[in-house]
Amino acid sequence: MMPIGPLMIEHRLIERMITLMTEQLNQLQKDHRIDVRFIEQAVQFMKAYADQCHHGKEEDILFRELRNKPITQEHDRIITELMEEHEWGRNTTGRLVEANERYGKGEDKALGTIEACLKDLVAFYPQHIRKEDKGFFIPVMDYFTEEEKDAMLKEGQAFDSNLIHQEYDRMVSQLENSRER
Repeated sequence: MMPIGPLMIEHRLIERMITLMTEQLNQLQKDHRIDVRFIEQAVQFMKAYADQCHHGKEEDILFRELRNKPITQEHDRIITELMEEHEWGRNTTGRLVEANERYGKGEDKALGTIEACLKDLVAFYPQHIRKEDKGFFIPVMDYFTEEEKDAMLKEGQAFDSNLIHQEYDRMVSQLENSRER
């Protein structure tokens, strides 16, 4: 398997979450209310899976290795663009978190921000994924030898195995902090 294989598989799961988020957006537009718990879960997914796990492997492994190669100006431009898109996704998800917290505390005006963030995210991710899957991942594999591809694949697997430890360390720290209050 090429190192982009797991990334493309991860895209399919992200697409499934985007479908669920679209359904919630449609429900919000119909009922003028949102399921706060669903937004919390969607945000957790977007932060931990889409950003930390998926974008982490793209940025910390694939893009890093590409930057060490004599790549075309077009591929370099696309890397910069993708990194900016990842940051946009982080910022938009952060705004969604804040709005959801305000809405959960009874601030109905926050619903407009939730709706705007959901609209932006469900419009953004399909085109972002298409750009990576169709126009970037496969062509850039030509820069690498089979050995380099295997090394990146193994590094991606190690990256994934470390994430579970970080996630549960964060969980225990949060529980400890909430107990101390």
